[in-house]
Amino acid sequence: MDIETRFVGMTESFLFVAGEEGLSLAQLAALLECEEQKAEQVLNTLQATYDEDDTRGITLKSYGGSFRLVTKSEWADDIKRMLEDPKPSTFTQAALEVLAIIAYKQPVTRVEIDDLRGVKSERALASLAGKGFVEEVGRMDGPGRPILYGTTTFFLDRFGLASLEDMPPLTLEEEQETSEETDLFMTKFQEAFSITEEGGHDA
Repeated sequence: MDIETRFVGMTESFLFVAGEEGLSLAQLAALLECEEQKAEQVLNTLQATYDEDDTRGITLKSYGGSFRLVTKSEWADDIKRMLEDPKPSTFTQAALEVLAIIAYKQPVTRVEIDDLRGVKSERALASLAGKGFVEEVGRMDGPGRPILYGTTTFFLDRFGLASLEDMPPLTLEEEQETSEETDLFMTKFQEAFSITEEGGHDA
């Protein structure tokens, strides 16, 4: 494998792991241990690979100086169909945990959600966003300007809440662990709205 091919493969791997946070040109150059000009060439090669191959479902985009892998626009309807839940009252355990954290800790980044859960939450977060329960509400100041997530008006409507103040109250002391708050939130929601759990943690 020549160095050019290796760089393209490494870049794709780095971008996949970075997820929605993406990587800046400087970050990618540091990871590849090369000059930024070379890193840009690698990105262009990877971009061409996606755009010239109709069998690829993803492509490369740049948002605010951050490069990330995204799905191609021509598959938008199919992705929407995949994310649509035929049983809107059914949530996976992972989705409940993510929704609980966002509801009580918003605005919050995906990395913060991952840290609180101890596992990656990208899939559950994408599912909740696709169903309209959570949305991007801003970006945090700092490296990479990570996305901040919050709940939507659909979330309020779905659970019969006039505002966030109407959510099940937490009686725990502030110093107690967020995982306990999450458990309480999920328990109350399951009892109040007859939500059934399905599946387990996402990796």
